[in-house]
Amino acid sequence: MGRGVRKLVDEGLGVDNLQEYKGFYNLARDRLLARAEIAAERFKETKTFEFPTWQFGEPIGTLLKLEVEDCPRFGDIAWVEMDSARTAFLSVDMQVDFCGRHGYVDAMGYDLSLTASALMPVRNCLEAIRGTDIKVIHTREGHEPDLSDAPFNKVLRSKIIGNGVGIGEVPEGGLGRLLVRGQKNWDIHPDVYPVEGEYVLDKAGKGAFGSSNLHMYLKNLSITHIIFAGVTTDVCVHTIMREANDYGYWCMLLKDCTGATDRGNYEAAIKSIKMEGGVFGNVSDSRKFIDAVNRQLR
Repeated sequence: MGRGVRKLVDEGLGVDNLQEYKGFYNLARDRLLARAEIAAERFKETKTFEFPTWQFGEPIGTLLKLEVEDCPRFGDIAWVEMDSARTAFLSVDMQVDFCGRHGYVDAMGYDLSLTASALMPVRNCLEAIRGTDIKVIHTREGHEPDLSDAPFNKVLRSKIIGNGVGIGEVPEGGLGRLLVRGQKNWDIHPDVYPVEGEYVLDKAGKGAFGSSNLHMYLKNLSITHIIFAGVTTDVCVHTIMREANDYGYWCMLLKDCTGATDRGNYEAAIKSIKMEGGVFGNVSDSRKFIDAVNRQLR
């Protein structure tokens, strides 16, 4: 028992009184709860998560309003407001390795159509937002040529599921070493390739906040809202979305702009986002997003 605690006990004040210091936090707590109460009442009236100007300041771009589904309860419809100039479209790992022939997913023996299905919706979204002030960030998962940033267990598992050919090796008929930076199969698929002015970020893991500079990119670009697309829904996309949500970014996933190697995993990943009124963010689709862009930004 520390000297200060012993003194209080000896004086008969009791351990419960040690909690009195919490009054120091009351004002900050009450301010935040008051903001949340106001926003909750507004949501009841408008079914809209309004852009929080008290937190981010007035919009510097155009206020974009996107319809999201199953929010706050399944079967409900709501809207999210975002400042176009503070919004990023994050295209996660749309690489040949994950959605193209002779890449990693193809070599592992999975149904390539389940991830490649995201290519056209993502391309349509990119075409819609190019020329607007929405920022576009592409990520690529991959490892250094010497595999120094590739965990042994990750390499081992890939070798086993790939029937002897895994990360760092070239499959039969392959384009290069799987998930290795600089290889043709590691690069972004030609259908959704970056254009001048867009950002490309390389990461070594499923997530991006711990294995890349994504958080620095987002902060330097003043991003508050993120539109998620890419593959795979249940792994890299979900991991980054959870990370971003924990950092306070407003996250929206376009469900047809993502894909997974297993349909059941894809559906579960989409549903889990919607739990608790949007525990990791919200879900929409490319049609709603493109319609909102064309109506409000063009």
